[in-house]
Amino acid sequence: MNDLSTELAAFAGGPVSTTAQARIVTSLSALDWFAVGMAGANEPVSRIVRDMVLSEGGAAQASLFGGGAAPLRAAALVNGTISHALDYDDTHFAHIGHPSVAVFPAVLAVAAWTDRPVVDLLEAALVGMETSVRVGLWLGRAHYQAGFHQTATAGAFGAAVAAGRLFGFDAAAFRRVLGLTATRAAGLKAQFGTMGKPYNAGLAASSGVEAALLVQAGFQPNEHALQGAFGFAATHSGADDATTALAGLGDEWLFESVSHKFHACCHGLHAALEAARDLDIAEPEVAEIKVHTHPRWMSVCNQLAPTTGLGAKFSYRTVIAMMATGYDTALPDSYADKVCADPRLTSLRDRITVVADDEMSETQARVALLRRDGARREAIHDLLAPMALSDREDRVRDKAAKLIGSESADAIWTMLRTGGRAADLAVRMAG
Repeated sequence: MNDLSTELAAFAGGPVSTTAQARIVTSLSALDWFAVGMAGANEPVSRIVRDMVLSEGGAAQASLFGGGAAPLRAAALVNGTISHALDYDDTHFAHIGHPSVAVFPAVLAVAAWTDRPVVDLLEAALVGMETSVRVGLWLGRAHYQAGFHQTATAGAFGAAVAAGRLFGFDAAAFRRVLGLTATRAAGLKAQFGTMGKPYNAGLAASSGVEAALLVQAGFQPNEHALQGAFGFAATHSGADDATTALAGLGDEWLFESVSHKFHACCHGLHAALEAARDLDIAEPEVAEIKVHTHPRWMSVCNQLAPTTGLGAKFSYRTVIAMMATGYDTALPDSYADKVCADPRLTSLRDRITVVADDEMSETQARVALLRRDGARREAIHDLLAPMALSDREDRVRDKAAKLIGSESADAIWTMLRTGGRAADLAVRMAG
């Protein structure tokens, strides 16, 4: 059996050869993370967690979204929670989780505190997010189906590795930090639909920073706590598939296939929205629309006639009707109670049918349009289909500009692509 801890530790502590695509995608995910974090800074869960941390005081080691500063661990908790508050951050389908919201809060806090350049921050983030994807693959779908939130569990290992890389850990130290993280990584799907879901991301980031700080100080845990009879996989319903998790490690960057959200709603709706976008659907032309989707999404995001903005984020019929009637599905503010009551939208929604289709994968959707003139059109979209880097950059930067304004988005992007110090980048978090 492959020793997962040994292999991951060697990868995390050694030199890496990154691809140009991996570097650019990492920078885009950093911009995306900044944008969703800054845009979510005043959400109720954001204010609660930030106010709690600020009320406790402590060393002002790291900046917070929305203003203020806190100790490293606490800042990671706050910024991880806030950046997942809108649930608008990137997703990696291979390990069923959100890599950026666990890793970037940890890596930016440590990089700014230790006065590292942005290029070091991005490399550590990439290694950390790749680690979280690999740990997610090692745990497998059974771990997720048992009720664990992989953003929180696998993400904690990625956060710890990213922080440890900035601290200059060698392979031996990384084995310790992975072993210690195994006793801290936690997060349940039972929190979905509540403030507990974004808090899970904050827990992952904070746990990773804490484990790295303790190991740096000489903490000696059981470094073999991932595998074995009482290890993380055994106790957390993990598949313990190290062969799959380690395949191509160091040569192939699985993080390159991360999916960025371009609509501010459940990711299960995005393939259908992208197909509808390809069809350029406009309400006056529509006689009826049929959406084909994977059966698992029928119980997740197929609310038929929601009356609230939150419900709209989990409704095929509503988001397709929103797009066709001119609402920008990329803007969180578009998902409002009054939108659900718009007569134009409700009329079109009644002409949209959603069906389960076993031929669709979980990342695919097919949208069939019948126009009033009798013409029929159809489009299929797969979220895993390769996207040209230029197109991805255009769309991520456009999303960021909509969320935080062109000036802020362009300034952050310039710093990510041309260098500078992590501390200067962190200043941008206050908005």
